[in-house]
Amino acid sequence: MAFSLLPKKTNFFVLFNKQTQFAIAAAVLFAQQASQGDFGLESVKKMRDIEHQADDIAHEIMHRLNKTFITPFDREDIQSLACSIDDVIDLIYTITNRMKVYKVVVIDKYLVEFSTIIEKSVRALAGAIEGLSDSKHHQTVIDRCIEVNRLENIGDTMRDAILGELFETAHDPIFLIKWKEIYQFTEEVLDLCEDAAHVVESIMVKQA
Repeated sequence: MAFSLLPKKTNFFVLFNKQTQFAIAAAVLFAQQASQGDFGLESVKKMRDIEHQADDIAHEIMHRLNKTFITPFDREDIQSLACSIDDVIDLIYTITNRMKVYKVVVIDKYLVEFSTIIEKSVRALAGAIEGLSDSKHHQTVIDRCIEVNRLENIGDTMRDAILGELFETAHDPIFLIKWKEIYQFTEEVLDLCEDAAHVVESIMVKQA
């Protein structure tokens, strides 16, 4: 199989696992921020540092891809997967930074719930990507991709219910605009996790 042909100097699986660990770190920090209502300067700086380190890994993957002749799976899939994971981390950082800009310091129960689902989704995605390195983990990879999809569906339902309540109860238009954007961003993180899971599924199909 193509997996066995991967040159030792360019182990993309190691790089992907490093990238997903930063995604997990971002999701965990976001859950902490949401549960504590802490989106101050120092807290957001921690997220920015995670995002910058993750960017370095994404750039390294692209650099190695440009210099590697034999890859474990299609070059386009490597690029797409790296970009998809990077998008997840970027949007989590965007949310935390936006909370800082909006000076939101409350503990919002819906944001806490969303952050918990995001962490679960990111961890499931990371597990699926980790399983790509060994064809024996085929079913585990598929199961984790299905879990990412399930969580995205939950996020869709939550977003619609929360926005419906928001439009019914919010009287301050600025308040409404802020939280509408935040809730939409949080659900979009789950969409991006699902996009990455679809890339993983595509790789699995091609390797079958």
